[in-house]
Amino acid sequence: MPPDDAQLLRESRRVLLKMRAGWVPEPRPHVPGRRVRTAMSVGTVVLLGLMLGLGALRIGVNLLLLVVLGIPLVIVLFARNDLTEDEEADYEREVYEQLRWYEGRYVLAGDLDESAARLLERAQRATATVTGSRVNTDGLLDDVRNAVMLPAQEWEIARLLGKLSALRTKHRETVSQGLTPEVAAVAEPLARALDNSEEAVLARVEALERYAASVIEAERAYVAHHQIEELRGRMHQYEELVAETGADGFAVPELERLAADADRLEQALRRSVSSAREAFRALDP
Repeated sequence: MPPDDAQLLRESRRVLLKMRAGWVPEPRPHVPGRRVRTAMSVGTVVLLGLMLGLGALRIGVNLLLLVVLGIPLVIVLFARNDLTEDEEADYEREVYEQLRWYEGRYVLAGDLDESAARLLERAQRATATVTGSRVNTDGLLDDVRNAVMLPAQEWEIARLLGKLSALRTKHRETVSQGLTPEVAAVAEPLARALDNSEEAVLARVEALERYAASVIEAERAYVAHHQIEELRGRMHQYEELVAETGADGFAVPELERLAADADRLEQALRRSVSSAREAFRALDP
């Protein structure tokens, strides 16, 4: 879904709720358009002004003021009200068409039951962890595939959870009415099917979380690697200071350990990035 259309849907909850209650916008009326009505209003004001200037209306000063000021004002006010109503109706009609066009391509969080909502929240949190990480934005991971695959995974999880929630709600409503032994024998395996479906979606979410956990480890190594590199960049300054102060016996071992830590962190970063890429492959269909 294009970002602009997605934003329109997010801002159209009121219209969506009306649609779900059975509302359908009325067809566009065949009446003069907004520009025509505005021109008519302005024309009326100009005509009355001309009539007054020509002396065609000589009923009295007070009446003339009432006609000249009152009637045009009323006309303009009614025209503005019509414009506002037309704009609102046009907006709702546009939103309705978009919502109908994208039916089945969006999921409302309010449609998910409690268990499904928790799973979706976990998936979204894992996705945000990956996309917001420095190792991703700096290109150490496959940022292009992340930008495509992760939203696709999030949508698929949300879509499945939406279907699961709807069917599970109906199933619970039926079961709550009380079942005969014959119906219970049929309902029990159907309930297991719902549970198995949730476990399958849970496996998707857990795979996404494992990928996010690997990215977190790579992120830590990446940050530490940058910090060590900053310290190594100032190594000559430390060595110079140590030499000038005669503190060689105390500081040299620390400087040597710093260099060794830098090498170990670089290796850890490579392993972490490799581990994250392996975890990502588990998401790739």
